[in-house]
Amino acid sequence: MEVVAVNISSEKGVIKKPVDEITLIEDYGIDKDAHAGKWHRQVSLLAVESIEKMKKAGGENLDYGVFAENITTRGITLHTLKIGTKLKINEVVLEVTQIGKECHNSCQIKKIVGDCVMPREGIFTRVIKGGKIRPEDRIEIL
Repeated sequence: MEVVAVNISSEKGVIKKPVDEITLIEDYGIDKDAHAGKWHRQVSLLAVESIEKMKKAGGENLDYGVFAENITTRGITLHTLKIGTKLKINEVVLEVTQIGKECHNSCQIKKIVGDCVMPREGIFTRVIKGGKIRPEDRIEIL
């Protein structure tokens, strides 16, 4: 179980771009990310396995961050985790607060492919303990 990519965007409604590392702030989210704040959806995660499904369905140009996920993972079936589950990446601790979300009508992926996995397979977390995360970091389920 590992981090494949870390992604941020400086404003809402813009595709997140992969970066070399992210800094997470306790009970706030990711430094310099538009979705950070004191709420329950501070950090979003989506598995590369979910992205691969969309690529096979016709979205071959889809890349990390396009689904607005902050952390792209490998080896965890994220949407089967229970609310309250804690994930540890380095010193960072994230708590799962929501599974999936309502897809907005202007979703570009849904327009291209006819479907989008983020509403069903993406998860949202809040930051319990901050720190730094980079691609290839190991993920532990606590």
